[in-house]
Amino acid sequence: MKEKVAVATIQGKAYFKIVNALKEQNIAFNSIIPGTTIPPRIKIVITTEQEKEKVKFRKVLTFNGETELDCLIIEVKKLLLGKESYEKIIVGIDPGGAIGLVVMAEGKVIEEGNCYCNHEVVNVILKVIKTIDFSVTNVIVKIGNGVPVYKELLKELGNKLPPQVVLEVVSEAGTSYPKREHTQSRKVRHISSAKCIAGRTGKIVDRNWVVKDTDK
Repeated sequence: MKEKVAVATIQGKAYFKIVNALKEQNIAFNSIIPGTTIPPRIKIVITTEQEKEKVKFRKVLTFNGETELDCLIIEVKKLLLGKESYEKIIVGIDPGGAIGLVVMAEGKVIEEGNCYCNHEVVNVILKVIKTIDFSVTNVIVKIGNGVPVYKELLKELGNKLPPQVVLEVVSEAGTSYPKREHTQSRKVRHISSAKCIAGRTGKIVDRNWVVKDTDK
């Protein structure tokens, strides 16, 4: 595997946090000492604020603590796709006991997983769009209507997401994978359904209507 990310720090705690986050996202990396030669295949260097001056490179990202680590990894993924900014982000949601969620940017999956409450879903989306410039990036959240509880989640999304985010309700017909046709775990099936939902055209809903209607 050819690493395109380098972690340049001798600070133990920072190094531990950064490399664990990269491993969780299956992002290959090289470990280097700040100030040493950077391999030619490297596209991004991650370092700390204190060591940044020692890293002479065209694209340097700074680790600013664990609370900002999710945003750092999102930025790494974006740059590895060769993007300074995304034109479109689509979030697909498969509601249910376990809520499948997929985030796609320019047709590539940049985040996926299962959530277990509406609050968790909202937080994941807010994390992904935290640094988004809505003047250059369109964000669409598509939620499947296969189970009645989707309305509760829709209300939460309408209340908590920025007004620039477009909400769509999508038919879930044909998005579920029967167990006999899908040998992977139930968690994976929810993610697969969310990916199908993200790829469908839904009905755009008015944010004000969502809140009022679900209050009934």
